[in-house]
Amino acid sequence: MKDKMDGFAGFPAGKMPAIPLPTLFFSELLPLIDNLGEMKVTLHLFWAIGRKQGTLRYARLSELLADERLLEGLATRRESGETVLRDGLERAVARGTLLHVTVEREETSEEWYMINGPNGREVIEKLRAGELDVHIDEAEDVQLKMDRPNVFVLYEQNIGMLTPMIADELRDAEKNYPEQWIADALREAVTMNKRSWRYVVRILERWRAQGKDGGRLESKASEDSEARKRYYVPEGYEDLIEH
Repeated sequence: MKDKMDGFAGFPAGKMPAIPLPTLFFSELLPLIDNLGEMKVTLHLFWAIGRKQGTLRYARLSELLADERLLEGLATRRESGETVLRDGLERAVARGTLLHVTVEREETSEEWYMINGPNGREVIEKLRAGELDVHIDEAEDVQLKMDRPNVFVLYEQNIGMLTPMIADELRDAEKNYPEQWIADALREAVTMNKRSWRYVVRILERWRAQGKDGGRLESKASEDSEARKRYYVPEGYEDLIEH
């Protein structure tokens, strides 16, 4: 195992294989990436997918997780390489650099990642059309789950920059609440001009305890607009928010 402090000896003389990067990578995408893990993962995907043969090219999560050199280079003192890899992939998908689909057949599933370019979008279209001629038997029952804008995208669009700590809390929220609840709570926080994840969590806790979009509270809110505002104010914030 090579020590990270050994340094780089430089590129050797002679012609070497090269992976092209589009000019827009440097002029448009690079200035937006503010996370080292996301940067490493993005560059690795350009390299890994660029080396693929065939008309349609993509990388499977399983092959990324099996790449010990990749995980070694991503690992930090606080986080494992797998943790940084998954976080970097989620960030790149949320940013729009990568495309992601889950291909399911019978009791197994595969996570596929493509560069958001013509070839990656063609992979999506081929999957939609049922032309699954890349490592998949067309005779088998294959279902495709297309990614909708996930909570990471919604958070950055409505609240602010995503941090590793917030990303962990978002993952926990996805385990405890329906995705639509999280999306609605984020939008409600924006409507109330309270752009904080803590505020969103209190909305979710209130909905879990008292119900959402139904029951006695919703009926009362429909009769009294002020009551509806109070319904969406998380417990503990009543004295801080003007109704």
